[in-house]
Amino acid sequence: MADMLKPDATVSEGLDRRRFLTWVMASPTLMIAARWGLDVPESEASEPLNGATTALSLYLAVQSDGRVVTTLPRTEMGQGITTAVAMLVAEELDLALDQVDVRSADADPRWVIQLTGLSSTMRSLTGPLRAAAAEARARLVTAAALRWRVLAPTLSTSHGGVSAPNGRRAGYGELAEDAARVLLPAVSSQPRPVSQFKLVGQPTGRIDARDIVTGATRHALDLDIPEALPAVVARPPTLRGTVQAVDDASARTMPGVVAVVPLGTGVAVVARTFGQALAARAALRITWTPGPASALSDADIRARLRDAMGPRPLPPLFTTRTLEGRFDFPYLAHATMETQSCVARVQGGQAEVWVGAQDPKYAQREVARALGWGLTPWQVTVHTLRAGGGFGRRFFTEAAEEAALVSRAIGRPVKLMWSREDDMRHGRFRPASHHRILAYLGPGGRILGWHHRAAIPTVAFPHGFGDALTSLAGEVLPEVTSAVFFALSQKLPYGFGWVSQELRDVAIPIPTASFRSVFTSQVGVSNEVFVDELARELQVDPVALRRERLTSNRLKAVLDKVATEGQWGRGLPPGVAQGVAVLEEWDSAIAHLIEVDVTGETPRVLRIVIAADVGLPINPKGIEAQLQGAAVDAMSTTLSAGIHIDAGAVREGSFADYRWMRMKHVPSDIQVHLVRSDDRVGGVGELGYPSAAAALTNAIARARGSMPTRFPILDEGV
Repeated sequence: MADMLKPDATVSEGLDRRRFLTWVMASPTLMIAARWGLDVPESEASEPLNGATTALSLYLAVQSDGRVVTTLPRTEMGQGITTAVAMLVAEELDLALDQVDVRSADADPRWVIQLTGLSSTMRSLTGPLRAAAAEARARLVTAAALRWRVLAPTLSTSHGGVSAPNGRRAGYGELAEDAARVLLPAVSSQPRPVSQFKLVGQPTGRIDARDIVTGATRHALDLDIPEALPAVVARPPTLRGTVQAVDDASARTMPGVVAVVPLGTGVAVVARTFGQALAARAALRITWTPGPASALSDADIRARLRDAMGPRPLPPLFTTRTLEGRFDFPYLAHATMETQSCVARVQGGQAEVWVGAQDPKYAQREVARALGWGLTPWQVTVHTLRAGGGFGRRFFTEAAEEAALVSRAIGRPVKLMWSREDDMRHGRFRPASHHRILAYLGPGGRILGWHHRAAIPTVAFPHGFGDALTSLAGEVLPEVTSAVFFALSQKLPYGFGWVSQELRDVAIPIPTASFRSVFTSQVGVSNEVFVDELARELQVDPVALRRERLTSNRLKAVLDKVATEGQWGRGLPPGVAQGVAVLEEWDSAIAHLIEVDVTGETPRVLRIVIAADVGLPINPKGIEAQLQGAAVDAMSTTLSAGIHIDAGAVREGSFADYRWMRMKHVPSDIQVHLVRSDDRVGGVGELGYPSAAAALTNAIARARGSMPTRFPILDEGV
């Protein structure tokens, strides 16, 4: 192990004076490890690292061919983090973007956090990435200075190399080995000021775009693992039903069938091809025991949620009238484009899985638990793959557990696939909810208080927030963990007097998971819709009410931007109206203005105007894409998409009946404006959903003259 550089306590402009630690790793070429170092004692930070500690680090390596490779300890699910990571590294090292390779890191129990969620990826990785790249640049410059016997400050970097004033130049690749032996850089290893950025902040196409559109990207089912056999699972008609008896005689004799394996979740069929496996699955004769929700349908669930409301709290003193709003939200499927799939190989007391997981460490633990034998997570290798969408669904790893069990049973690797129907009817869901909001008004229309009570089935967090402690709490105390997350995440950004928001946890045996923006997808949406109702009651303009009462300058700025760009208040034809909404979350702020036409059979969205303050926009083009996608998600779930429960069974089975928006429904005019107040890095992935849903609802309310209270608005299933 090379001597470790003692870390500097401060990283320059834009990193909020946070502390990042960097080390030189033993390697034939230059390899830098980095991590967030706020909690690292000075004594630890001044000693050589051992293997256990280095596993907590993010790695950046300068190879002998001049290419730079960096690990990505989070999961690329289409959100564009691969490109953003490459941009940060290329910026600090003065490299062309195509000279940076980003590789997903395998799961490691010793990592601090590998969870991809809470819009945290770029917020947590930007500082360590910049620190590692800046450290590498300083060492490369020092290596060149030592080779040429010149003063290091006279040298500069550009286009993947170090240059001297006399024209001499050396590429990073030829300097990498010498740079690894530098004990102390002769120039500053601080990241450069944001004001000097040339690449970061510029709209950039995705580095993996060509691979995506040509099919070169590799997901679980694309892998060619030697001897891996296709597998599918027969599943019960009701949620969490179990096998009572199975007759597999016909299935076992069908062409290509290798094995039939009973599981706790159903019956797996392994065959030479997926077509053969699906045909044999259909031939199984299974008697099922109904699941625990088999007595429940939509009406029962809504009644339970409404019953949980309880009596109204006492209003504040001097209240002269109380305005009440009630809202119902359905269960939602995550509907990721790639269904749940996994390749697994289990042999000799070791397990290896290839899966797109939002928390690979949790996948490691769950596969080890499913296999039993006292297996530890260290005996399970999880190769993190690119995933086709996540939105909270891929925190859970049922496919990996099933694949591992089937592989162990047949002694061969398996490639297990969930069908679209499997995913829709046996996955996990954003829970349904019922909301009661009370606005207390005093003399002269003065707003004295706001009370929001939300009845929501427990949101499952057994994965925690990426660390062992919260994972344990999420598993042992699920209701407490759900309530704590609610309390920490739900804020009302208005000066409305006495404000109270509370969660009523309701036990309903339907599997749940986080959904894009978690509680805010319901609580935040209903809040913003009711703000408009409050404006109507007070007979004031909803934008003016927000401007007057918002407590955040960032929210005021993005609201002003959408009002200006969307020409709020201009004359519109009958049946056409605009709606606005705002949200501040994940260290970012956003506002939406949506224009809708309700004169036809169904509402038609004409225009969407978005303004967001995410601080430093690493890749504005990627941010624009995420916010546009979130707006389409919001259109879908606000207008037409929802899950229905019939006697414990999910009615919807595909995109044919889970009514997601098609391209023909998406307006051609979707504007995204970035309003930058400082250089922090804010979250984006979950930011764009709630205020889009609320703004669309508010537009429909203004056009129709009445506030929608039940979603999806166009639900014809009940």
